[in-house]
Amino acid sequence: MNHKLLILLVEDETVICNFISTILTTHNYNVIKANNGKDAISLATSHCPDLILLDLGLPDMDGEEIIKQIRSWSTLPIIVVSAREYEQDKVRALDLGADDYITKPFGTSELLARIRTGIRHSNKMSNNSPESEISIGNLNINYEKRIVKVEDKIVHLTPIEYKIITLLSKNIGKVLTHESIIKEIWGPFINENQALRVNMANIRRKIEKNPAEPQYIITEVGVGYRMVDDEG
Repeated sequence: MNHKLLILLVEDETVICNFISTILTTHNYNVIKANNGKDAISLATSHCPDLILLDLGLPDMDGEEIIKQIRSWSTLPIIVVSAREYEQDKVRALDLGADDYITKPFGTSELLARIRTGIRHSNKMSNNSPESEISIGNLNINYEKRIVKVEDKIVHLTPIEYKIITLLSKNIGKVLTHESIIKEIWGPFINENQALRVNMANIRRKIEKNPAEPQYIITEVGVGYRMVDDEG
């Protein structure tokens, strides 16, 4: 019986499509391909892949529209793989529901790590028994006791700081945009960019050995924050 994970690759440039497909099949994934948006949506519906790799610049529709349509009925992981480098493009795709964003050109190791993280996060989210705690390196978060420890020492966080670190840890490996974090923590009608930056600086000061070179929460410049997945 074949238990390989199935990836839907949506890419209209043949050379890039074949290159990515070869990487995936070499690393034991099954691959189905679409070179336009219509086929991508059809295959996503009929084959229920484990993950989608999506280029945004397709001949018949923009990849953002594909994200919107798929997110109307599915939470399957979507990783954008695009040559668009502008921060607003990344933010818009992530806010529409993409789980991650990789800019072309990219390294093979990075692509495979992002895929592993996306699938692992999806599996955790679909589990009806969510974890009561999580450990990343020397950082431990116990959700039931609401305790955060670094190297077995309790870290004293404010309620807002705890909400932020919990939100990031429950979306481990996923980029959360500034807007999505603010909406979740402060509500949809408040602009708290400065408050988010201040709280993030305080969190890093409390959990990181060197806040200037964070190990646990990294900044996606102009986009948002990501809690690292040490298994990735």
